[in-house]
Amino acid sequence: MPLCRGNNMRDQILITGGGGKTGSRLAANLRQRAAKFRIAQRSPQGEGNVRFDWLDASTYEAALVDVRAAYLVAPSNVPDPLIAMRPFLERAIESGVERFVLLSASILEEGGPMMGEVHAFLKRHAPQWVALRPTWFMQNFSEGQHLPTIRDESAIYSATGDGRVPFIDASDIAAVAAEALTAPDFASRDIVLTGPQLLSYAEVAQILSATIGRPIVQRRLSESELAAWFGAQGIESQYAQVLAAMDTAIANGGEERLTSEVLDITGYAPTSFADFVRASRDVWSN
Repeated sequence: MPLCRGNNMRDQILITGGGGKTGSRLAANLRQRAAKFRIAQRSPQGEGNVRFDWLDASTYEAALVDVRAAYLVAPSNVPDPLIAMRPFLERAIESGVERFVLLSASILEEGGPMMGEVHAFLKRHAPQWVALRPTWFMQNFSEGQHLPTIRDESAIYSATGDGRVPFIDASDIAAVAAEALTAPDFASRDIVLTGPQLLSYAEVAQILSATIGRPIVQRRLSESELAAWFGAQGIESQYAQVLAAMDTAIANGGEERLTSEVLDITGYAPTSFADFVRASRDVWSN
């Protein structure tokens, strides 16, 4: 139940990263549930949304008004998110926010690098916490780093080799996040989220080729080549190296697992990659 303070009922859900892949879909999901929410982002759009910057403490108070639960998306292109996020997290806990739902990653264990450190912090300090650890997003191919190269070069650049990934639809992540944020008895825990099947990047390229109607290929890079490629796209050097190392982890089998969490929590099976590609096919037209 929402936390009561005096005559004020805390009834708001705060969404950081509200313009991102999961945040925008979470907002749509909460809207369908008639839940009260506020989107906090650096350039707010829409009535009731607020300006928010992890690195600007002057933006914290407006974001936290009447908030009982918060969805946390780390600032982008930051190799050590806890340093950037901790001041806000401490202020949010102090202000009475009850529940924190963190978007982390399947490959990042509690206490590990990046969001793993934020996960550990929340477990130690937050009244209620959930660490969502999805595998790689299907939307990385339709909205993220792979979109331009698929559309313009008919290629996917990776250092994943033959490693397989259970890619997940961002809408399925958002549906789980909505449950974690709204269900009164949702237990604090670590949740690994996957799609329904394991696919190599070569198999992804085959599915894309069959649906789009032109050949898509996997360009196999080394970890250092991929880090340099990320750097050429404007990604900070240390962060680019972290991302490239994640591809190496995939090549070594680090993502080869399936879980039933999407079905268990939402009641419906996660989206297949083939269905995702069919629904998104127009974005790769050139």
